[in-house]
Amino acid sequence: MELLVFGHAGARLIVFPTSFGRFHEWEDRGMTRPLHEHLERGWIQMICVDAIDTETWYNKRCHPADRVLRQNQYYSYLLHEVLPFSRHINPNPFQITTGASFGAYHAVNFAFRHPDCVGRIIGMSGLYDIKRFSDGYYDQNVYFHNPVDFIGNEYDPWRLEQLRRMDIILAVGRDDALRASNEYLSEQLWGKGIGNALRIWDGFAHDWPVWEKMLPLYVGGHD
Repeated sequence: MELLVFGHAGARLIVFPTSFGRFHEWEDRGMTRPLHEHLERGWIQMICVDAIDTETWYNKRCHPADRVLRQNQYYSYLLHEVLPFSRHINPNPFQITTGASFGAYHAVNFAFRHPDCVGRIIGMSGLYDIKRFSDGYYDQNVYFHNPVDFIGNEYDPWRLEQLRRMDIILAVGRDDALRASNEYLSEQLWGKGIGNALRIWDGFAHDWPVWEKMLPLYVGGHD
């Protein structure tokens, strides 16, 4: 699968595109612009990955059980190929995941599934209850790809410790239909003693110009 790398050093920022987006979406939308100084000074390095949403949750041509199996394969690719690649080109130990809209779902879900690999999550205008995409089908695989479900039932001490050390930022518009999903996930996290920052922006805020403003506020500065 294809990806793009911006920057030469710093915290490693894995970027997920929106639904139906490709690895070049953030470049096309000018999302490198608000992070220009971070990239130039070596504070962060962006790795924009491809997505296969049309083969997973949006693939209505196949059974939901097959959609989620394909999703498992995608996350295996991220874990066993993208993350080792990012560490190979940049030894900085701090890993961030981010995305907007459906990309925020991937950023949050992947990090929650592998909390030992990620230090900060920036979810912008995300959906965190995936059940609407499973057409009423529900199995263990769907459960473990649905953050609002598995976080609320997390009891493993090691995983809870890893989740509690992460910086978790959920930003969403006050009038966004996905606001309730963000608020519910935030409540689930706090219920497990997992700190998080829920940031409610004025208006709908589900658009690229707003995400461009959000990103530099939450990505962090230099080491």
